[in-house]
Amino acid sequence: MGILQELVKDIPVPKMAKVRVHFENSKINDLGHVLREKLRQEPTMNLIYPGMRIAIAVGSRGLDRIAELTAVTVQELKAAGADPFIVPSMGSHGGATADGQREVLAHLGVTEEAVGCEVRSSMEVVKLGELPNGLPVYLDKFASEADGIVVINRIKPHTAFRGSVESGIMKMISIGLGKQKGAEACHKLGFKYMAENVPDMAKMIMDKKQVLFGIATVENAFDKVALVEVLTPEKIIEQEPDLQQKAKELLPKLFFDQLEVLVIDEIGKNISGDGMDPNITGRYPTPYAYGGPDINKIVVLDLTSQSEGNANGVGTADFTTQRLVDKMDLEVTYANGLTSTVVSPTKIATTLPNDLETIQAAIKTSNILDFNQVKLVRIKNTLVLSEIEVSEALFDYVKQHPQMELISEPYNLSFNDRGNLF
Repeated sequence: MGILQELVKDIPVPKMAKVRVHFENSKINDLGHVLREKLRQEPTMNLIYPGMRIAIAVGSRGLDRIAELTAVTVQELKAAGADPFIVPSMGSHGGATADGQREVLAHLGVTEEAVGCEVRSSMEVVKLGELPNGLPVYLDKFASEADGIVVINRIKPHTAFRGSVESGIMKMISIGLGKQKGAEACHKLGFKYMAENVPDMAKMIMDKKQVLFGIATVENAFDKVALVEVLTPEKIIEQEPDLQQKAKELLPKLFFDQLEVLVIDEIGKNISGDGMDPNITGRYPTPYAYGGPDINKIVVLDLTSQSEGNANGVGTADFTTQRLVDKMDLEVTYANGLTSTVVSPTKIATTLPNDLETIQAAIKTSNILDFNQVKLVRIKNTLVLSEIEVSEALFDYVKQHPQMELISEPYNLSFNDRGNLF
């Protein structure tokens, strides 16, 4: 037995119970119909003329029903006589290569066959100008040569800054359509100024190029589309802040103000750009975002296969497993930090051999007198919060909370002979 095993071997792991968490679950069932109706309203289709070449910006995030949203948009533009094509709009994602970005879209179901038009992928950009602070503003070359641009994106809180506009249509225009150069430029001065630079860059692009409209979705706590809007540039500027506020209201959350330990079974880029959503954990990669619970120690146990080795976010945790570290592609992970200029999430957290010892280490360092009274929550990931596990010290709190209910008797967590959770 090594020194680490000796230090944690007597740390008790509390009994747990399953908890059902109730969130607002309103959603749009017939999304295609609703989107068609909104696209056909004035002034949207009055902006389209026969033969018009229209670039549709589609990003790398796993928006609910993104392929359907894109296909319906293509169909409506074609019906109006336009010639639409898809432009991958994801900054430096996909390895910052044209083929990589095309593959990212294909993984999301956005292929030429599925949506009914060509995908034109390139990392080439044109410079449109500079902001007063000297930052250059770039735009995808294919999009810059189009007669019009349409942007599809989900609106949600950002994970590293706060502002009237965070993640949404304007961020897609400024960073997504800016490709690697645009993403790098927008991040260059850091997240401290992102709340200014994102809308300023987007406004310059909208002033200089024919951005026709944005299709903005807001998702509920179960990542289903609850709201969809079609916004002309004036409406993007006017309404995106209100839609972001709505997104914050619908965001799932942990209904605990303070925890000693949070155990997260998996992190990954398919879950959040930060591996685990800081809006859920309360752990942010920069000092320019805030909100969420106060958690003493965070444990992450594994990395999703969809991340393909990108373990961005592991450094935001306090403890992790050797299993997760073995799955890391350091080059890909560090490239994430070099592009965003935020490198603390790409560091490797304190690493222990297995799940049991990792959880014990977190409990040991949680700064409480009685380890048997540890306030511990376990979740699958930050996307799945409707059913969680809580320790005995939280049972009374859960029983009194209007949005939570205990749904099992207390039980011991089960570990195999290698010390990993079943």
